[in-house]
Amino acid sequence: MSHARVTSSDPPGNGWRTIRRVAPYLWPAGQPGIRLRVMLALALLLVAKLIAVGTPFFYKAAVDSLAGEGQSAAWMLGAGAIGLTVAYGMARLMNVGFQQLRDAVFAVVAQRALRRLALRTFQHIHQMSLRYHITRKTGGLSRIIERGVKGVDFLLRFLLFSIGPLVLELVLVGIVLWVLFDFWYLVVVMVVIAAYTWFTFKVTEWRVRLRKEMNDQDTDANQKAIDSLLNYETVKYFGAEGREAARYDAAMAGYERAALQTAYSLAFLNFGQSFLITGGLIIVMVMAAVGVQNGVMTVGDFVMVNAYMIQITMPLNFLGTVYREIRQALVDMGEMFELLEQPPDVRDKPGAAVLKVNGAAIRFDAVNFGYDRKRPILKSVSFDVPAGQTVAVVGPSGSGKSTIGRLLFRFYDVQSGRVTIDGQDLRDVTQDSLHAAIGVVPQDTVLFNDTIGYNIAYGQDGATQAEIEEAARAAQIHDFISALPDGYHTTVGERGLKLSGGEKQRVGIARTLLKNPPILLLDEATSALDTGTEQEIQGALARAAEGRTVIMIAHRLSTVAGADRIIVLDQGVVAEEGTHSELLARQGRYAALWNRQVMGEDEAAA
Repeated sequence: MSHARVTSSDPPGNGWRTIRRVAPYLWPAGQPGIRLRVMLALALLLVAKLIAVGTPFFYKAAVDSLAGEGQSAAWMLGAGAIGLTVAYGMARLMNVGFQQLRDAVFAVVAQRALRRLALRTFQHIHQMSLRYHITRKTGGLSRIIERGVKGVDFLLRFLLFSIGPLVLELVLVGIVLWVLFDFWYLVVVMVVIAAYTWFTFKVTEWRVRLRKEMNDQDTDANQKAIDSLLNYETVKYFGAEGREAARYDAAMAGYERAALQTAYSLAFLNFGQSFLITGGLIIVMVMAAVGVQNGVMTVGDFVMVNAYMIQITMPLNFLGTVYREIRQALVDMGEMFELLEQPPDVRDKPGAAVLKVNGAAIRFDAVNFGYDRKRPILKSVSFDVPAGQTVAVVGPSGSGKSTIGRLLFRFYDVQSGRVTIDGQDLRDVTQDSLHAAIGVVPQDTVLFNDTIGYNIAYGQDGATQAEIEEAARAAQIHDFISALPDGYHTTVGERGLKLSGGEKQRVGIARTLLKNPPILLLDEATSALDTGTEQEIQGALARAAEGRTVIMIAHRLSTVAGADRIIVLDQGVVAEEGTHSELLARQGRYAALWNRQVMGEDEAAA
């Protein structure tokens, strides 16, 4: 009878608030075709319900005709018992036909709304800042989106075509029972409906608390599973398969306990609903049987009362399921809409201009920043990167090197000071134009689980095969790709695991070259590679840097010796700056770091 899901509690006002959020997708502005479909679907719904309420009249007339009663009604229709039976069957068929036609008309509306909302959610998540994404768990986030979109789909289909039609049908049947039979029939039906509705809502609200725990356990288990699979290599490195299985099983054990409680409460709810409906049916049928015995009602009337009661009880059974599903959908949608309402930390200001690159000179001007305001990372950092030059940023771990790159790409906004490109404050230009002007080669190039050709082509939308191959040659990876059995159609696996570190880096360099940005950000692009591979990649990076303004963020100083200028960061401040030879001659912080790394390399070689 009832098989629905209910999760977390939701204050009463929030349900209506969520419905108001969905309304624009159901009744979209500027789309008269969609609105026409909604109105046509509602009209078909009304016709179907009128036919449904009138159908038992044919059943009654047929029975009376067979019983020798109510013959005048039969002959008025120009039919006998057989004709009335056929009419009854046709009415039932028309009821189903109009319902199916209604669903077919509304399908376009529902799917269009679902597509628009899913797209908006997808776009919004990509607009969220890096701060948001590194604090969220991918498994839980994807679960919220999945449940929210499914909830919208359910709400669009059932709120309009279940709750509304149910109320309409109950009203019409109640009027028929009152007018044709007796006021007490209506009283009994209304009491049964009220008791059923009260019982269903109360027990469902009780089940909300039980289901909330079940939903939380489901999300937790899903997060653990995805997190473990994403870290497959780490699990293998530490032989932790058993540990991960035990961790996942513990989460599933919690889900099992919550699921059992939910199943028990569902059984109680179903029995209670059946008790109330069956009790109401028995009372009304006894009243009708007494009426037949007393001669005030015909056998056809008795059959018609029975038909109407069955017609009422079927949607009442459905009411329990629909209410719980709508309750569930509203909760899931509420979580998704809360996600949609979270504003990005980094947003384009109203009227933001498009970045105009004229040489690509970069300036950090008294920049202060900290991921946590209580723990500053950069403290009044100032330096210039002249157009067309390569400037390296070095320093020990935790000095703020990578933060420089994140602020330049505007993953975060500075807390004070400013970052400019050709004199334009990054906060005054659109993020799209800024991102288009900067190419990034990170320390760990993450690839899509697709072909090598697709991953290189990602650098430029609509790139031709010739352009892809030219970028691959510049990154010194074309020969390697050509030697593969499937060439550029070779799949790279999840996160590019089928390729070596050097091969992944070359693919990353190739797609950055294909993007052809005026600014290049090398964020420790070779620090994860061995020395031999690093030297090969350095050649590709040197060619990639030609004619561009380059910021190199590096921990390994040997990779930045040829830079036009080197900025040395220490504890969030600029400790030194100059060329490699100038900084060595100064015998300061840079020279100390250089000597320490050279000695370490010599010891490793020995």
